Amino acid sequence: MADHKRLERILKASANRRRFRILAFLKRENEAAVGAVAEHIHLSFKSTSRHLAVLYSAELVERTQRSSEVFYRLSETLHPTVREILKHV
Repeated sequence: MADHKRLERILKASANRRRFRILAFLKRENEAAVGAVAEHIHLSFKSTSRHLAVLYSAELVERTQRSSEVFYRLSETLHPTVREILKHV
């Protein structure tokens, strides 16, 4: 049952079109700074940071801070369902 709730949280977070584009971008790029993600999805830095925070809370992405920049990548423990969906993008 707990896995169902986790999957629901994950699917809700990734169902947003901008967040889904972020996931697809990170799949392609492996890792990117917030500014690069914002530029790719044509959104402000602040809005992109909020979307990334939602993805982070759902354990879809991991983050690393280097100096003053934060870099994101797909989570190594990405749910198998999401991995399967991302194979097709």
